[in-house]
Amino acid sequence: MKREILLIALFISVITLLPSCAINPATGTPDLVLMSESAEINMGKELHEKILKSMPIYQDDKLTAYIDSIGQKIVKNSDRPEIKYHFTIIDSPNINAFALPGGYIYINRGLLAFLDSEAQLAAVLAHEIAHVTARHVVRQDTAKKGASTLSIVSIFTTGSMVLGDVTNLMSTAAVKGYGREMELEADGFGAEYLFNSGYDPHAMVETIGILKDQEKFSRYRAKNEGKKTKSYHGLFASHPRNDIRLNEIIAKAGEFPSNIDDSANREAYRQHIDGLVYGINYDAMPKSKPVEKWRYIHKKLGFSILFPAQWTVNKTRQAIVSQPDDKSAEIKLMVSRNVKGIAPGDFLRKAMNVKILQRSESFSQYGLVGHTGIINDEQGNYQRRVAVLYQGSRVYLLDASVLNAQENIDYDQLFLKSIRSFRPERTQSKRKKSKTLHYVKANDRTRIDELAKHMKIGSYAAQQLRLINGLYPRGEPTAGDWIKIVQ
Repeated sequence: MKREILLIALFISVITLLPSCAINPATGTPDLVLMSESAEINMGKELHEKILKSMPIYQDDKLTAYIDSIGQKIVKNSDRPEIKYHFTIIDSPNINAFALPGGYIYINRGLLAFLDSEAQLAAVLAHEIAHVTARHVVRQDTAKKGASTLSIVSIFTTGSMVLGDVTNLMSTAAVKGYGREMELEADGFGAEYLFNSGYDPHAMVETIGILKDQEKFSRYRAKNEGKKTKSYHGLFASHPRNDIRLNEIIAKAGEFPSNIDDSANREAYRQHIDGLVYGINYDAMPKSKPVEKWRYIHKKLGFSILFPAQWTVNKTRQAIVSQPDDKSAEIKLMVSRNVKGIAPGDFLRKAMNVKILQRSESFSQYGLVGHTGIINDEQGNYQRRVAVLYQGSRVYLLDASVLNAQENIDYDQLFLKSIRSFRPERTQSKRKKSKTLHYVKANDRTRIDELAKHMKIGSYAAQQLRLINGLYPRGEPTAGDWIKIVQ
């Protein structure tokens, strides 16, 4: 009984500490939220810093500035223009955009290739800005934390008002969507922001059509390849193509003047994404690490080994031999054919013509299996460190000997370091070049299937060209149209 009374008292004291029902800046209605605006912004900043460290950012200052300018225009006409917004292009070919609390908006490079105008870009940004203005992350988080008295008590007893698991947030609402009602709410506010910023709100419907075509193709491709379909989270996932509720919401934003022909700003958008990387950005991939100075690479056989520093390497018909200048020791590397059914240890004993190996041990490294041990002379003194490694149909034998021991040198450790450094090496293929998006004008002979033969963008080249040009599944361009190609 006392425990129950204490719990009730604690709950009442917690409730008195809760922030009063704040007015949602977008809806104008009271929100019971467990997070102040400053805590919300700090959460977004913390998540943003993690994203910058863990996700590749597209390096194009001109395009980034363009997207920021469109985003800031919409922000000025939003319900929360007083907070600072940040717009970032994620260097990913996947089609997505998402928002984090506190004004952090992200759009994938891959999505930009499928849009056709500045108005459509503005529609995506307006939708994501609306998630911030309506405080969807905060409201969803509050719903979770308000599920039980104990969860509320936990927040205050730990002194934390923000989400502890930022990884969990990234894998749920912020990236995958907030559910039908919140997505519709974001559409409604986004449509208003578009209208007030000089864009036709119907650009949102156009964007849905583009993304629905991509969804249809993704299902077709996934079925062919036996994979799961990947899709865009917001406008893409929450609506059918002809969504009655969405059209009603967009109509409420206002009737856009029909005599304004250039509001879509297609030319400006075309100028800014001409040259955009399409598909995988090979140019942004990290270059291979420099090879260690004393590592010997055999390109033909596909292996490498790190010999001791300052030792020279000589190739003979029977072996690769590494020695110091004074010839006080040597490491021989020989190649033989693998014999199926023989364990590395048995192979090594037979090859070295010994029955007993001292410090005998099996090991594995870099996907290879091997065995090593020491051969002593008749007096039981150290003589040689030997090893064998299996690589496919080949066996590599290493025979390391001390010929004239020098002081203060641990030869066995020196030999073991070389043995442990042996690894397969892939032949360095020519570095792939990134594909880029460009515009050309169609003529009366332009056909997508013919263009696709010269694009070199995979098995679905024609489908991809139609998708990025709004011609999916069987459309053809009209003479005089600007169309995107990939080079």
